[in-house]
Parts: sequence; C-alpha cells; structure tokens
Amino acid sequence: MTHCQTIKRSVHLFNLDPAAERFEYEPSIGIFLPQLVSIGLSLHVMIGKPIDLFSIFENVQDIRELITLEDVMDELHYGPNGGLIYCLEFLLNNIDWLEDELGEYYDDYLIIDCPGQIELYTHFPIIRRLCECLQRMNFSICGVYLLESQFIEDKSKFFAGVLSAMSAMISLEIPHINVMSKMDLLGDVNNQMMERYFDPDPLLLLEEVNRNTNTRYHSLNEAIAQLVDDYNMVSFLPLNIRDEDSVASILSHIDNATQYGEDQEPTEPKDEYDENE
Repeated sequence: MTHCQTIKRSVHLFNLDPAAERFEYEPSIGIFLPQLVSIGLSLHVMIGKPIDLFSIFENVQDIRELITLEDVMDELHYGPNGGLIYCLEFLLNNIDWLEDELGEYYDDYLIIDCPGQIELYTHFPIIRRLCECLQRMNFSICGVYLLESQFIEDKSKFFAGVLSAMSAMISLEIPHINVMSKMDLLGDVNNQMMERYFDPDPLLLLEEVNRNTNTRYHSLNEAIAQLVDDYNMVSFLPLNIRDEDSVASILSHIDNATQYGEDQEPTEPKDEYDENE
C-alpha cells in the first residue's frame, strides 16, 4: 500500500461498464479502506453517473453539480449517448470548474469514474482531452480498464473486450493497465488455461469461434486474431478483492505505471543512541 504515500498528485482513470449499478473497483477502497486511511491517504472520487459512492467515501466530487444528463435529454431532446457526449464537452468547455474542484488537492489520490460507452475512447477525443487537462494540472495518470471475468465464458465476447481495451490504450496514450475483475466469482479454475486469457491467445478465438460460425466469417476471425497478435499490447491482471496479495499486485503495477517514488526524498535513519536517550 506504500504507493499511496506519493508526494505527487495521482489519478486512477478507470472504465466502468455503462450498465453497472454498483461501484466495484476496489484496489484502493472497500475492504482495504481502513489500511489506506491509516497511512494518511486522502482519497477523492469524481463520478459522472448515478452510483452510490457517498456511503463509502467522504470526499466525492460529482460532475452532476455542473451538468446532468437528465437535463440535457429533457431540454435538448438528445438520446442518452448524445446527451453524454454533450455533457462531457460541456465539462471541457468549463474546465475552470474542474480546476477549482481539484486545485486544492495535493498529496491526494483521485479516482475518476469514466463512462463505459466505448465511443468516448474510439470516436471522440473527449477523454483524451480530459487526460491532457489533468496532466497540465500536474496529475500523474494511470488508466485502468476493467473487464469482468465472466467474459471468458464467451470467447467472442472476450475478444470484443480485448479489442475495446486495445482501442482505449491507443487512443488515450497514457500509462494504462487492464484488470480482469471479479476473479473471486470464478471458483476453482485451471491456472494454465487462465494464462491464455490474462495474455490473450488469438488461437482461443479461432478454435471456438470458427467452430461455431459460418465459414464465410472465418477470414474475419483470422484478421481479428492477427490484429491482436500484431499489436500485442493487451494483457490482464487478475483482481480478487478478497485476496490482499491480488490487490497488492494491482497497486504495484500502478506504482510502476505512474513512476511512483522517483521524486520522494530518502528517509534519514534514526540514530540508535538518540533513541536510547
């Protein structure tokens, strides 16, 4: 947990499924919140959708204080996706509000719940512009992409998640890790088989999907598998929120991604003679 003692400003920028009703990204919160508080960490959360974080965190900044999706849909007659894009563009056009909300936070940890709509990371530069604004405010950013472990039950669905993660990594151009969450729900699994999902094996797609699809789509499946193999960017870290070693591993990778500790001053050892006095 020592990464939380950084003297620089840090951000977890994570992607949550748009249909999710519960906040379940818990490497730094939930059952481990007492440990983080005990080392003096001040955690802050910024949300952009109606999920209940106030029962977990004391410090929560809600973007809906600036603009709400419901108001945009009612007044401009936009659909939910178009309204969401309008809201985020409105935030970027009023970036002074964000700077005022975050300007007094130093030595703190900020977690931003980003909308899960993939077009925000592939078709529009909105989230990338937000990252650039945070970097100008001297935040060290780490993108965290969450993919539920249940995706492995459907190979085509899993590789759709892999392509989404790869697209986000290419678009955002920030330090980035991919996490396979809810590993505690899988039960007993074959570790050797899971390695093919943690480091996506394109043959998984070809073996099963080709077997269950029309031959006319086999060339497309092969092209997707080749794309994943050529880029070779995506790998997943398993997250079991009930296993402290699993959580510590995630945090260690975030330390590395944000180059934690490079600016810390070394601690002078205490003199044993002085302590005895």
